[in-house]
Amino acid sequence: MSKKEQKIYRQPIPNRFVHWGVAISIIMLIITGLGQMPLYGRYMLVQPFGTKWLTSYEITLWVHYTFAALLMFFIMYHIVFHVIRKEFAMLPKKGDVKGSFLIIKAMILRQKEPPSEKYLPEQRLTYAYFVFAIALVVITGVIKVIKNMIGVQPTNGILLWGAQLHNVATVLIVVGVFLHLAAFIVKENRKLLPGMFTGFVDKEYVKERHSLWYKELKKQD
Repeated sequence: MSKKEQKIYRQPIPNRFVHWGVAISIIMLIITGLGQMPLYGRYMLVQPFGTKWLTSYEITLWVHYTFAALLMFFIMYHIVFHVIRKEFAMLPKKGDVKGSFLIIKAMILRQKEPPSEKYLPEQRLTYAYFVFAIALVVITGVIKVIKNMIGVQPTNGILLWGAQLHNVATVLIVVGVFLHLAAFIVKENRKLLPGMFTGFVDKEYVKERHSLWYKELKKQD
């Protein structure tokens, strides 16, 4: 059996395009957002080479706006692409909380995990978490941009709550990213990593951990 026959195509190019586009956009938004506080100009005692621009409010603001626009593009692309193709496998389902508990319990006790679909229950819940956090940061970000437009002046209450919720959403995203990366500390999750780079994952891994999805693939064959 060839190496290709030992793999299953899990993440097509559009999924990887959106994943890495959103990831890079969020990282740059966090970096430039901190620069507008202004964090770097006040507390960066050592100025690493090539980071002087981070101390400029004007530069970090426009870079922030650029990656905010890119983030919104990737979001719209993601929505339109999956709606057209009627692909909703990532949306949470009834029983995902219980399913996540059972899988985590099985991993801790070194027991056999319950059968899963293409995406594990905790992956669908994580997706919902990021949808909420990113939607909140986008909506509140738009409010913060509107205040800079000539002739438009939201009330002080809207500006205050917009800024506070924007900060809350940012914290939620940072925590989510940290937990997302920390998930790969678990050995069972590491075999998913190649899927976000090459699109392919190990066939035996799919048969063992995503048996319901594997059965669907066999039916399609």
